[in-house]
Amino acid sequence: MTMATTPTLALFLLLLGVTRAHSDGPAPRRPNFVLIMADDMGIGDPGCYGNRTLRTPNIDRLAREGVKLTQHLAASPLCTPSRAAFLTGRYAVRSGMASRNRVGVFLFTASSGGLPPSEVTFARLLQDRGYATGLVGECGAGRGGAGSGGRGPAPPRHARAPFLLFVSFLHVHTAHFAGPGFAGRSRHGAYGDSAEEMDWAVGQILDALDRLGLTNDTLVYFTSDHGAHVEEVSAEGEMHGGSNGIYKGGKATNWEGGIRVPGIVRYPRLLTPGLEVSEPTSNMDVFPTVAKLAGAEIPSDRIIDGRDMMPLLQGHAPRSSHEFMFHYCNAYLNAVRWAPPNETAVWKAFYFTPNFDPPGANGCFSTLVCFCAGDHVTRHDPPLLFDLSRDPGERRPLTPASEPRFHAVLAAMADAADAHARTLDPAVPDQLSLANLVWKPWLQLRGPTVA
Repeated sequence: MTMATTPTLALFLLLLGVTRAHSDGPAPRRPNFVLIMADDMGIGDPGCYGNRTLRTPNIDRLAREGVKLTQHLAASPLCTPSRAAFLTGRYAVRSGMASRNRVGVFLFTASSGGLPPSEVTFARLLQDRGYATGLVGECGAGRGGAGSGGRGPAPPRHARAPFLLFVSFLHVHTAHFAGPGFAGRSRHGAYGDSAEEMDWAVGQILDALDRLGLTNDTLVYFTSDHGAHVEEVSAEGEMHGGSNGIYKGGKATNWEGGIRVPGIVRYPRLLTPGLEVSEPTSNMDVFPTVAKLAGAEIPSDRIIDGRDMMPLLQGHAPRSSHEFMFHYCNAYLNAVRWAPPNETAVWKAFYFTPNFDPPGANGCFSTLVCFCAGDHVTRHDPPLLFDLSRDPGERRPLTPASEPRFHAVLAAMADAADAHARTLDPAVPDQLSLANLVWKPWLQLRGPTVA
């Protein structure tokens, strides 16, 4: 997958170049894919998830015309491990993309760590099936080699191949920016301006697909890499983070506010518009879903943690095929989620939680982000247990007195965590070690290739 660094408008001119090439030939028998990822957008930001003051008409349009996921989960509450999991369909701890130290993300493009070449991304699978693939915007998965480095409109090409385009916005991560048409327009300061500009850009993509007759043959997916960064406040006291709605916590925590993200899938040829899916799904599920629709063979030499979402999206399956899901804070197992197949309960057990500061706050405001170990967390024995079907905001931990199955539920989750741990390779190289993270100016990149 080739990454191009380019201004916002040029990103969509690139899209136009690719899609116009397709409009000149016969309609592809396999779907095209446009995968759109925001950075740091909370589930409480889009109008289709309940926001009444931030204008997101194009994201809302996607939800009306597609399937809205209401328990869609980032595989990690930080960008680097979440994006690694998204690209590979595997928990980041399997590829060494989950940090064993305090810093959990790549801070520089000129770092020596990155997604190992042995990992297989959905882009590589589709390239093997004759797809043209491209990434515009942010990669977030570290060093990946030399790429095209394109910075402007691309000429029409790939006329005889279906395509996969991953549009990875810098919006709405700080530092916020918005063009003249959006600056100062929203009711939410610089954050709102940036969010509304991104929504406009999503609309440009949808309009291009309509104009070129590609809408019915293109699966469009929209999400965020994790929840909103609730501790982001400007020097003037303006909130620069988004909204996680009713959910506790935010970016860098595995409270629902850090991992429950917008998830919308539109594919008119196969999906009924307006459907809502409340079952647990993951951004890792995109990997097998895309692979199956494209007719690609999923690697059998490794564990793929994602699950094909199409049975849920088409209304053919009543329950998620994710019975257990594992929530990591860097490389540490933080919490386990259990959706028993014959129950409505969704159990979630925390082995440790971040120490919010100041006390009573909804984040770690003294450090501007929560950490995963040491004095920054409180460990729980027995684990904190919640039933998200009754308490989605995680306000009322259960006890043996309030939940008769308390010990049995925790025992089942502990067994699942042990079984999961046995599938991990403790010797996998740490891509986010301090040696890999440190800035190396001789590695400064123009545009890495992630295949």
